[in-house]
Amino acid sequence: MTVVLDGFSLKIKDLVNIARNGESVELAPESLAKVKKCRSLLESKIEQGEIMYGVNTGIGEFSEIALSEHQIKDFQKYLIFNHSAGIGKPFPIDFVRAAMVSRINVHLHGNSGCRSEIPETMAMMLNRGVTPVVCEKGSVGACGDLAPMSQVALLLLGAGEAWYRGERLPGKEAMDRAGIPIPGLQARDGLALINGSNFIAGIGSLFVYDIELLLTQAEIAAAMSLEALLANMLPYQRKLHELRGFSGSIISSDNIRNMIEGSDLVTGKIPVRVQDAYSMRSTPQVIGAARDQLAHTVKQFEIELNGVMDNPIFLPDEDRVLTGANFQGTPIALPLDSLGAALCMICVLSERRLNRLVNPALNAGLPPFLTDNPGLFSGLMLSQYTAGMLVVEQKILSSPSFIQSIPAAADQEDFVSMGMNAVLKTKQIIENACGILGIEFMAAAQALDYRQFQFGLGTQAAYAKVRDTIKHLDTDRPLYIDHNKICELVAKNSIISSVLDSGVKLTHSF
Repeated sequence: MTVVLDGFSLKIKDLVNIARNGESVELAPESLAKVKKCRSLLESKIEQGEIMYGVNTGIGEFSEIALSEHQIKDFQKYLIFNHSAGIGKPFPIDFVRAAMVSRINVHLHGNSGCRSEIPETMAMMLNRGVTPVVCEKGSVGACGDLAPMSQVALLLLGAGEAWYRGERLPGKEAMDRAGIPIPGLQARDGLALINGSNFIAGIGSLFVYDIELLLTQAEIAAAMSLEALLANMLPYQRKLHELRGFSGSIISSDNIRNMIEGSDLVTGKIPVRVQDAYSMRSTPQVIGAARDQLAHTVKQFEIELNGVMDNPIFLPDEDRVLTGANFQGTPIALPLDSLGAALCMICVLSERRLNRLVNPALNAGLPPFLTDNPGLFSGLMLSQYTAGMLVVEQKILSSPSFIQSIPAAADQEDFVSMGMNAVLKTKQIIENACGILGIEFMAAAQALDYRQFQFGLGTQAAYAKVRDTIKHLDTDRPLYIDHNKICELVAKNSIISSVLDSGVKLTHSF
């Protein structure tokens, strides 16, 4: 299947399919025509000697320095060389591909001033599997993701490095092996490649997709724990949540109730408490709040994916050039930070349910720490320690990055978004969430082994999938093996697939 990029209709799911699933891209002919029309405007203005930022001037603190006709072309090359200033290990391939998709879509608006060869070459790189090697760190998330985007741009100069068919190669060799011509960089091309927060937009879009699936898994894990803890299911009635009106809470309560449909807890065969602890009965409200934040974040990112993040911006139909700060990463850094903190909140709740499962004072008659022989065996005591450590790390990482500006470029760029920090810490929050939710799945499955009643259809499916990977803990064993296995199971979304295959309806965004 091919995704047609036109500058205006890119969805997060499309980007995920290109970045991770290898779907090819095609550039809409009408959009390429706009790119060429804009280029004609730029070239006419260069001929007329009109001063344009980053075209025939320096950038940042050097924006007042005019370039000679001879310097204009060389400036683009030196700009990319100088700005390839990142540090650290390389980004995963899907992260870089996501950023490239985002930048191509900017160009296809026809407002960037670059030659059509620039988006066309990046599209060939995506389709033929040439992925630039890009360092993780170095962007401050304003004036664009300059350092990482410059490492992408190096390949269009025949420089840099790239991954191709599993090998890390010099950039020109990778391009040659893939049969992709090196377009070089002419006036404006270099700055048009880097002057937007496209790594934040691309990687953040992947994270939005991942977090939505983690929220669904949090609902599945909660349902299993609620059954194991003999929860009162009255707080999950749809009418209760409709009365308050938050859509996320309605979705979350629906998903949990659908998971437990058919359980003896619902039919009244099992005696339950009049009212449960907050970590049980307020689960839909809490996960629902995260779902509402997710919806806002999806909106912001899809606006960004289809917007013009550039400077200057050229308007061919009006014969005008606009300068401003559409490269500023804050509009997406802020919701990404907030979504990461929301996922941390979900994991705090998960750990509290885990605590109730293993704590003999709270677990409704289950064995202490879910072990058959307490004293000799410690059961899942240390699993809760591990989850607690991961949660605390998430709390530390949930401090917002968007308020952490450090000025750059001799104070010409005196407020920056630090959105790449939001990306890097959200990555770790997601990885920790897979472990925390995974440990709750382990504990819930262990607890269900001690219950003798009919479980909900969704609970049965999730339990079976966990048991395919993790066997019952009858005697103590090294738990790090189980922890890593269940973490991987969550990361692959395998439990969601099993629940959906059982016929249970779960509402999610993608």
